[in-house]
Amino acid sequence: MKLIFEKGSEGRKLSILGTCDVPVSLPEEQFLRKEAADLPQVSETEISRHYSALERRAHGVNNGFYPLGSCTMKYNPAIDEEMAALPGFTRIHPLQDEESTQGALEVLELMEKKLSAITGLDQFTFQPAAGAHGEFTGLLVIKSYHRDRRDNARTKIIVPDSAHGTNPASAAMCGYEVVNIPSAPDGCVDLDALRAAVGPDTAGLMLTNPNTVGIFDKNIEEITRIIHEAGGLCYYDGANLNAIMGIARPGDMGFDVMHINLHKTFATPHGGGGPGSGPVGVRKELGCFLPGVRPVRGEDGKLHLQAPEKSMGSMRSFIGNFLVVVKALTYVTMLGREGVLEASRNAVLNANYMRKQLEDIFPAAYPVTCMHEFVISLDELHKETGVSALDAAKALLDYGIHPPTMYFPLIVHEALMIEPTETETKETMDEAIQALREIYQKAHENPEALHQAPLKAAISRPDEVQAARKPRLTYGMDA
Repeated sequence: MKLIFEKGSEGRKLSILGTCDVPVSLPEEQFLRKEAADLPQVSETEISRHYSALERRAHGVNNGFYPLGSCTMKYNPAIDEEMAALPGFTRIHPLQDEESTQGALEVLELMEKKLSAITGLDQFTFQPAAGAHGEFTGLLVIKSYHRDRRDNARTKIIVPDSAHGTNPASAAMCGYEVVNIPSAPDGCVDLDALRAAVGPDTAGLMLTNPNTVGIFDKNIEEITRIIHEAGGLCYYDGANLNAIMGIARPGDMGFDVMHINLHKTFATPHGGGGPGSGPVGVRKELGCFLPGVRPVRGEDGKLHLQAPEKSMGSMRSFIGNFLVVVKALTYVTMLGREGVLEASRNAVLNANYMRKQLEDIFPAAYPVTCMHEFVISLDELHKETGVSALDAAKALLDYGIHPPTMYFPLIVHEALMIEPTETETKETMDEAIQALREIYQKAHENPEALHQAPLKAAISRPDEVQAARKPRLTYGMDA
């Protein structure tokens, strides 16, 4: 497929903008270009076809099965988009006076109440623009708490090896020393290792639950007790909340801070760079440290934006990606309490159905009832046939299926992490199961064919090492 710069010809134009009907205001002379930008010269037909062709190359949940483990890629109801497109939401500005934005502020107030009911935490900030941004925010809340108490010796954050990879990165960005602890043979946190790791220098624990192998830690209350007795706070990575929403609440488990991925759990678009939303919830006593401003209902019955008493400052502009919150509020409102519960139950049901249907050829790394996702190991297949998890993932593209997460978590060799989500039908899952069975059979009969996969995709096997180390990110005009 040609790049847009390789299309068109000199002097070709398109007219998609009307004549400017306001005075033209240019920047100062030193900021103006000395020569025109070297842009493609194409017709409207060419540019329309170009971007339509790009769209056909992209794979999303509207194209086919997308079982990307640990990144909940489920179908987003169209009504969520319709509500977010209402003029009353799209035509307001964050610098308007509060009197004229009471409806928008009420969206934030109502969403906070619903998230509090789901998580068991008391107050939320909607400033964070993504999950990792939420982690960073939550850890700064923890840091603010310890500093406020002048407990500055707490310099370490404990992170289990089954956590999401962003957890240790976020802790390091906050200036903490990361203490990694291993998993026990059952895939849960090793309690003896945890007890040995805590001390007067423990600021807190970051825990992904259910963890990256899809297991809900059976010792969850003991884990939070150990951290609290050591004087630390407990952070809950809520990226996998899709498995437990409406069933179990992190606040009830003893967690003090958590982030939620609205763009995973609550049906707003995920991937492609955003927009995302990673609101952070805290216990009431930590609310004074939250960033930015929050809607607070005054004595006049109206909502006013107020900064918490000891706020850490701002994590981004204004109150965050507001329209993502509108979509999430629509989602939980339409589902209702029973619908949220059913969504989680179906997510768990679908994951366990696929796990059981594949266990004779691709056994789960931890052969127990999983939550919303499970991890299979192709280590034995690799040893027997030379076909790797990468080969199998690439081969799935020829079946019109987006590959699951590869080689993660690191504690499982030749790992594929599969999350079917609650929005997939049994027929779709059966097709994916059959595809994996055919790949398994082909691995024994013709492994070389899998080394070349995918054969039907627009791009076969790129040199991934070169692409990562020497990426070409711009078009060479003189090439």
